[in-house]
Formats: sequence, structure tokens, C-alpha cells
Amino acid sequence: MTINNIADIRTPCYIVDKDALQRNLEVLDRVQRNCGCKILMALKGFAMFSVFPLIRRYLHGVAASSLDEARLGHEEFAKQVHVFSPAYKPEEFAELLTYADHIVFNSFTQVERFRPYLSTANATVSFGIRVNPEHSETKPSIYDPCARFSRLGVTLKHFDADRLDGISGLHFHNLCELNADSLERTLAVFEAKFGRFLQGMRWVNFGGGHHITRKDYDIDLLCRLICDFKSRYPLEVFLEPGEAIALNTGFLVTSVLDIVHNEMAIAILDTSAAAHMPDVLEVPYRPEIPGAGKAGELPFTYRLGGLTCLAGDVIGDYSFAQPLEVGSKLVLLDMAHYTMVKNNTFNGVRLPAIAIQEHGKPLCVIRTFSYEDYRNRLS
Repeated sequence: MTINNIADIRTPCYIVDKDALQRNLEVLDRVQRNCGCKILMALKGFAMFSVFPLIRRYLHGVAASSLDEARLGHEEFAKQVHVFSPAYKPEEFAELLTYADHIVFNSFTQVERFRPYLSTANATVSFGIRVNPEHSETKPSIYDPCARFSRLGVTLKHFDADRLDGISGLHFHNLCELNADSLERTLAVFEAKFGRFLQGMRWVNFGGGHHITRKDYDIDLLCRLICDFKSRYPLEVFLEPGEAIALNTGFLVTSVLDIVHNEMAIAILDTSAAAHMPDVLEVPYRPEIPGAGKAGELPFTYRLGGLTCLAGDVIGDYSFAQPLEVGSKLVLLDMAHYTMVKNNTFNGVRLPAIAIQEHGKPLCVIRTFSYEDYRNRLS
């Protein structure tokens, strides 16, 4: 992917390539058509509602994790809204029912607390419960829903089949950026532990973390797994990936503000790992920059530092064929998912602008942020 007129872009700026997004959606739609599953977009990963009209041409709805996400999905996506939360607030639940088509509980305690709604809710709302297969595939542990002591999902030991009245689906989720072989192992464990409870259910949600649009993803295996599962359990199957929709569709363009020296050259950028791409610190991971190498690979090595006063606000060490200068622009790849949905205004650093790129059209900046956006979050 290339960016049009990079010299004219006011930074920092997230740019989403609409053509790349459509290519991902076409891959996901082939999976849906080949094996009869339904794919939802997890709003926790990507919630750029300006491109919802494109996405809803392909996907069946959204997966939400809060009242506000559910409302956004209902109002802006206007298709199915599936909701899961570790716990629901009683004062919000009635409103949540006006937005949701599926609501998944995290415990039988929550089922009983909201049981009066199960019989009085609109007949179009379906309720489910999340199970924990206690099978880990994900590293690091911060993203492993099946890690020891996980608060997410009911383990087999605590699964109470006598309290399934009003429950029409099971949900599990234990993947993160993984291939279909991880789902294959997980399904075997899920079926061994919870397969006997599927009789009488209407649907199963395989959760997220399926990296379907990655180049090396085994789509044939995924489809075989789903088709085989459906041959034994004639249920609706949902998947709710967050990353797969926007994987490799976005950039973050940033400029060098200063270069300082402390045993090495350090470039201070007008963006921030802490504020604009928190996963760089949380996972952690090192974003790719076109033309850059690891430290020492190319003649000029720099540590790329963020704009906040957090000492650890560091994106990583990179080398370049030519020296950086104040005003140099850098492009960080794969910055559509888990960026805009997680960024913050720490230190009062403004959020990056948001733009859309489409082949044959000029770059379209659809949102910029100001002092008021920072101030209005505070009291």
C-alpha cells in the first residue's frame, strides 16, 4: 500500500485504505458463503463508523462489549448487534435490550440476576452464556481469556445445566491473532467438555482472534472445521474477529519534531505509543515502517520516542538508509485496528486526525480533534 501526497498530510494522522478494507471483507465473505457461518465485526478492535456502509455490505452485524458500543452498532451499522460483557449494570440493561439481538452472559449469577428480562424481552433477543474451555492458545497472558484465574466464561466445573432455561446459545473465545490450527485444537476441547449441552441450543459463537485475512491463514481448514461442526450440530455459527476486518488496512503518518542524543540518536515524533497506539506497550510489539530495518541493519539507527512525558513512551529502535531530519515523515503500518478504539489524550496530546484513502480519489480527512475534545472528557 502507498499513501497519496504524503508530503501534504498534516500529522499525526490515521489513514484507512478503503480498497484494502474491501479486499479483507471479500475474503471474509467467501468464508461465510463457503461454510454457512456468519461473521460479525468486533467493535472493540475497529469501530470507524464512516466505513460501516462498506462493511455492512459483507458482514452480518457487530459484536459489542458495552452499552455505548451496542448503541453505536445499532444506530450506525444497522444490522445484528451481539453483546458480551463480563457483567452488566442493572440500570443499563433495559436500554441494552433496545439495541441488542444477542446478549451473552458471563456467569449463571448474571443469568439469574437478569432472568426477569429473559421472559419479558422482545422475542427477537436471544440470550447465551460464555463458557471457558480452559484451553490456552494465546500468548501473552494479558490477551489469554483461558489463562489461570480468568474471569471470562464459565468453566465446566461451574457449569449448571439446570439453569439453562432461556439460554439459546454458547459462546467461547480464547484466540488472539491465531491461525485455524488453534481453533481446531480449541474446538476439540470445547466439544469434549460442552458438546452435550448443545442439544436444544440455536447457535454457537466461536469468538474472535481468527486472523482470517492474514496471508498465511489456513482458510480451507477453517471452513472444514465449521462445516464439520455444523454437520454434527445443526446450529448457527458466528465468528466475531476484530483484527481480521481491518488487518493491514491502515497507517499512522507521523513527523519528526526533534532529534536528541543520549548514547544513541533519539527521534521525538508528534505521535505517541502511550496515547495513540497503546498495544505497542501492552503486547508489546514493534510496528513496521517501510524501508526501515532493525537497529544496526542500515547505516543510521534511531530510537523513536513519543510526545508524552512518560519515560517509556518509546515505539522502538529502527535503522534507516538516510539520516532522519526534523520534519521527516514516517509511516507506521497496520494502524487501523486497536488504535482509534484505544487511544487517549494523556498529557493533553491531541488525537491523530482520521482520513480515508481510496484509489483514484484524493485523501479525505474525515475527522480532526481539538482542545474541546480533550477538555470535554474532563470535569
